[in-house]
Amino acid sequence: MKQRRKFLKQTGAAALGFTIVPRFVIGGPTYTAPSDMINLGFIGTGKQSRGLQNSFKEKANIIAGADVDAIKLNFFQSLLEKHYAAARKDGKGRDYKGFTAYEDYKEILSRKDIDGVVIATPDHWHAIQAIDASNAGKHVYCEKPLAHSVEEGRAMVKAARKNKIVFQTGSMQRSWRNFRHAAELVRNGYLGKISEVLVSVGDPPIKCDLQAQPLRPGLNWDKWIGPAYYREFSAVLAPPVEEDIFPKWRDYKEYGGGMVSDWGAHMFDIAQWALGMDNSGPVKFIPSAGNAKRGLEMVYDNGTVMKHVDFGRSNTVRFIGEKGRLDVSRSILDSDPANIVSATIQPNETRLYESNDHYLDWLDCIKTGKLPICDVEIGHRTSSVCNVANIAYELRRPLDWNPEKEKFKNDKEADALLKPMFREGWKLG
Repeated sequence: MKQRRKFLKQTGAAALGFTIVPRFVIGGPTYTAPSDMINLGFIGTGKQSRGLQNSFKEKANIIAGADVDAIKLNFFQSLLEKHYAAARKDGKGRDYKGFTAYEDYKEILSRKDIDGVVIATPDHWHAIQAIDASNAGKHVYCEKPLAHSVEEGRAMVKAARKNKIVFQTGSMQRSWRNFRHAAELVRNGYLGKISEVLVSVGDPPIKCDLQAQPLRPGLNWDKWIGPAYYREFSAVLAPPVEEDIFPKWRDYKEYGGGMVSDWGAHMFDIAQWALGMDNSGPVKFIPSAGNAKRGLEMVYDNGTVMKHVDFGRSNTVRFIGEKGRLDVSRSILDSDPANIVSATIQPNETRLYESNDHYLDWLDCIKTGKLPICDVEIGHRTSSVCNVANIAYELRRPLDWNPEKEKFKNDKEADALLKPMFREGWKLG
């Protein structure tokens, strides 16, 4: 615990260089006065944001939103205002100041009364919007995978540090007890030396070859495309709000990183955490033969091998050590032998950052100046694993990766793929 306190002291408020003092708090430690609540703006108001709205609406004031899809934005606003109206009717509501809707997210960033932004746009927009928000002095909660390329992720870290903002990556599994327990078991040697980590997530992305469709009303398609290469509209990429489904832009390399980045940003993240690699990553990426969509091996400098494979349990991480194996997912936490997972981590053993609410953790860190549980550097390192894995699948040959320099060894072709795929006229920062 002494090491934990030392870590927080060194990497928290001191690292960010500021402390925000709450305006005032009354009624005990569990009550936050309305005037002390943080004001948030949402950038992107689709299906994922509607879930995030539920996570934040009682913990902060959501007072603005921006989306290039007017219908989704209006629906997001109607849900929020309905909630606050019902709360006021029941006598439980606070003095809510209302919600303002914008098409251009920069309108949110120009407002002095907004403290932070929640970014839940397609992956190809994350970096530009997060950097703009950081430069505007807004704290950032950005959905995972953090970045669409390694270069974008590093630029996001630099912008956050330069502007001393609190930046939480939306890898909320770190705030779930079972994942933390699994990571602590690995860290403390309950499995012995780890030889392999198996990560069961879906496929790498494919090139977008969807047929063009008539543009639906209310959507500014050119602004949806933003920095990505332009193509005609397809409802597969941006379905109407009434379908209430997650869009499939994630499957296409122009806008996402496939399931290697989407679910991989969750599961590779837990592997990195458990292995103590939050500031590093594998040094070799060895794809499987032929055009197989699984089988990539990622080798750490200490010899531990992480494999992207299907071992019969979807979206699960399996740790294999000298003393047994441990599986963890959102619905699974088991081991062989069984007494590994049932062990109790002792007070004198390594304990990891404990957060039981990923969203409140970010808001609390805005007030204290501490680094949140999934700080931008961590998010960048995890998305880098995903991005480099996709490069290995694309090039179909072994790659030597330097996680310190964030470059490949003597491979200009691979290095070129570390950069964002922006259309003409767009750049970072």
